[in-house]
Amino acid sequence: MVFLHKFLENRGGILYIDGVSAVELADRFDTPLYVLIENRIRENFRELKGALLKHYDKIRIYYSAKANTSLAVLKILNNEGAYLDAVSPGEVFLALKAGFKPERILFTGTNVRDDEIKFLVDSGVIINVDSLSQLRRLLKIHIPEVLSVRVNPEIGAGHHEHVITAGRNSKFGIWETDIFEAYKMALSAGVKRFGIHMHIGSGILDIEPFLLAAEKMLKIADQVHKKLNVTFEFMDFGGGIGVPYKPNEKPLNIDEFASKMLTLFKRFIAENRLGEPFFCIEPGRFIVCDAGVLLTRVNTLKITPFKKFIGVDAGFNTLIRPAIYGSYHPIIVANNLNGLEKETYDVAGPLCESGDILARDRRLPEVYEGDLLAILNAGAYGFSMSSQYNSRPRCAEVLVKDSRCALIRERESLEDLSRGQRLPDWLK
Repeated sequence: MVFLHKFLENRGGILYIDGVSAVELADRFDTPLYVLIENRIRENFRELKGALLKHYDKIRIYYSAKANTSLAVLKILNNEGAYLDAVSPGEVFLALKAGFKPERILFTGTNVRDDEIKFLVDSGVIINVDSLSQLRRLLKIHIPEVLSVRVNPEIGAGHHEHVITAGRNSKFGIWETDIFEAYKMALSAGVKRFGIHMHIGSGILDIEPFLLAAEKMLKIADQVHKKLNVTFEFMDFGGGIGVPYKPNEKPLNIDEFASKMLTLFKRFIAENRLGEPFFCIEPGRFIVCDAGVLLTRVNTLKITPFKKFIGVDAGFNTLIRPAIYGSYHPIIVANNLNGLEKETYDVAGPLCESGDILARDRRLPEVYEGDLLAILNAGAYGFSMSSQYNSRPRCAEVLVKDSRCALIRERESLEDLSRGQRLPDWLK
């Protein structure tokens, strides 16, 4: 059995996650259960930071919080010196609770309400405006010391059309023809310090889209600098660095990514006298994806003339990516790692939906009721996209480190399903 990294180990046919038995975790905390690996989160962050610092010393890594907003994850990354990319007031709230200083948080929301803008202003975070409408409303509420503008560079990329965040069909960012108006409006209002930002998509395994979009944004920044005399304190080259999910996929070469992006960046700012702005990126998936394992118990085996189904207690309420993106996640039998892969199964959840399939036509050892499956690469967009659909309480989360484990999110109860609901007087 080949695993994706050193923190997933085969000990006598049992999966151990950074020294902790997956079987013991499932028995102790029940299933479904998300298990997060602290050491892997730190290792991924340090690999990326180290690659960038080889080429330029003014870097910021804005962790894309939407990938995983567990307080423990945020605390780990704050301790590592990360900055944070937030897309909602809730993510700002959680980041502050985890100890991030407001000036290390960049808010990049879309279609933002006025009361949300007020919350952001009161929180003291840096705002990255997504539209002229948002900018006008922000300037009526408050004149920020620092402001960033999100450019739509027209070049988008990603593992699925739903995660491409730039281009002619994208709702995100300010089009190039309106960029000058945005900076001019901010200057006239009295804003003194500026950043510029783009985001092209998520789960990208090819360097070329990053380079093309970066070159486009740098040219826009140069034009703004020359026409309006704007100096940029930071330039944010957003777009999610992908990770391989399928066996035949290759990871993006981080050293090559850092070298090519920063060579382009440094040459351009030197040739056009744009100073020495911070070089920023916004990884989320890259940092937490392979640091997460979803454990789920087999409760049903069903054989039809056409299919063999493994019924488990995790559905798309627990992990929705296969249902909405057709995503592939490696699946292993955590209590039988040495078994021969001789059967073909569909892995199905408990929801009353035909789309509640976590994997199709997957080769596995013969599976029995009571077995424990481990769904790998589940640390990004797993719990953060989970729900109470079919009135099923959300699952628990555990953090492991050096053979230790700790509960970091309690399992919801049936009582939690009715929490906050009220009956009108006429129904009482």
